[in-house]
Amino acid sequence: MQTFQYPVPAEWPALQQRAAAAEAAEVEARVAQIFVDVRQRGDEALRHYAATFDGVQLTDLRVSGAELEAAAAQVPAELQQAIRQARANVEKFHATQFYTEEPVETMSGVTCWRKSVPVQRVGLYIPGGTAPLFSTLLMLGVPARLAGCPEVVLCTPPQKDGSVNPVILFTAQLLGITTIIKAGGAQAVAALTGGTESVPAVDKIFGPGNRYVTAAKQLATRYGVAIDMPAGPSEVLVIADSTANPAFVAADLLSQAEHGPDSQVLLLTDSVELLPRVTAEVTRQLAELPRREVAAQALQESRAILLRTPEEMLFFSNQYAPEHLILSVENAEQLAEGVTSAGSVFLGHLTPEAAGDYASGTNHTLPTNGYARNYSGVSLDSFLKKITFQRITAQGLQQVGPVVETMAEAEGLRAHARAVTLRLESLAKK
Repeated sequence: MQTFQYPVPAEWPALQQRAAAAEAAEVEARVAQIFVDVRQRGDEALRHYAATFDGVQLTDLRVSGAELEAAAAQVPAELQQAIRQARANVEKFHATQFYTEEPVETMSGVTCWRKSVPVQRVGLYIPGGTAPLFSTLLMLGVPARLAGCPEVVLCTPPQKDGSVNPVILFTAQLLGITTIIKAGGAQAVAALTGGTESVPAVDKIFGPGNRYVTAAKQLATRYGVAIDMPAGPSEVLVIADSTANPAFVAADLLSQAEHGPDSQVLLLTDSVELLPRVTAEVTRQLAELPRREVAAQALQESRAILLRTPEEMLFFSNQYAPEHLILSVENAEQLAEGVTSAGSVFLGHLTPEAAGDYASGTNHTLPTNGYARNYSGVSLDSFLKKITFQRITAQGLQQVGPVVETMAEAEGLRAHARAVTLRLESLAKK
C-alpha cells in the first residue's frame, strides 16, 4: 500500500481518485460495441463471448432443470446450512422494510394515496468468474421474492466445463429462481437490456461487477432499462485509531482487495504507531491468501493515510464516499453520527465488513466509485415502484378546482384549466 503522512486538503482529491477512472472512456467504448453486437446477433453473440472470455463452447445458454436439481448434491451440508441461515437473516432485515401508507385527505373531498407495486421483470447479475458470489444472489433474490416480482432472470458466467457453479444453482433453487442464463460480463447486461432468443428482456437490472459490468449497466439506462445503482469494483475505507487491532484492520482491508485487481482499499488513521503495524500485517496476511495475486494488484492502487484528528478522517471519508466504511475506533457510534456519504457502515472493532457481505442481514449490493453521495444500497424498495392514486368528489372538485384553474391559466395551459371548468359547470347544472 502507498503511505502518506499528513497530506494537506488540497492533496486529498488525488488520494481519493479511483484507479478505474482513467480508463473509463476506453471501457465505455468497448461496452457500446458489445451492446450493438448482442442486439444484432442475440444468442450467437453470447456464445461467441462465452468462448472468448470464459473459454467455453456453449450450445444451450439456459441452465436445464436437471442441472438445477443436481446442484444440491454437490454442495456440502455445512455450506447449505450456512446459506439457509444467511437467507433467514437477510429476509428478516428486509421484511421490516414493508410499510403501508394511509390515504391522505389534502382537502375535504380530495383523497390521495400511494401503493407499492413490484417491478414486473427483474434481471439479477451474479459475478461468477474468479469468485462465484452466491452471497450476492441472496442479497438480490431475497428482496426480489419479498417484493413479489413475477419474473426473475438470473445471469451468471459459466465455468470452464460449461456448467454454472453448483452453489449458485443451489441458492437459486432455494429462492425459487429457475430462469438462469449462462452469460457474464457486459454481454449479459446487454442481453437483459434488449433480450435475445434465450434471454428475456427485463425492466430493471441488479448486481455488482467489474468496471465493464458497471459501464454496461449505465449504458442500459439509455435503452430505457432501470438499474439498482453503479456497483463495482469493490472498495472499503477503514478509519482506525490507536485502540484498533492491526491484524483486524489488515484483514478488513484484504477482504476487499481480494475481490478483484481493480478493487480499492483505504486506511485512515491518526495513530503514528498503528500505521506501520497495519501495513506490516497486510504484508504478512497477504502471503497466506489463496487470491494473493489478485489482492496484491488491488493494493497497488490502495493507500494508507495518516491524518491528525477523527474529524479530519471523517471529512476525508465523506468526500471519498466509500462503498464500505469501517469505524474501528473507540467511540464508533459517536463518530458515526457524522457520516453523510457511505454505502454501509460497520461500527467498532468486532464488526467486520465481511459480516455484512454474507450474513448479518443488511444488503451488500452498494454504490461504489463515489456514488454513495447520491445512491443508497439495494433494499426492498429497490424492487418496488410507488404509484400514486387520487379520488376527488364533487365537493372536493369545487374546492380544488378554482386553484387548478388559476394556476393553469397563469402558465398558459388553457386545456388544463378547461378540464376542470367543464366539470365544475356540469356540477353547477345539477
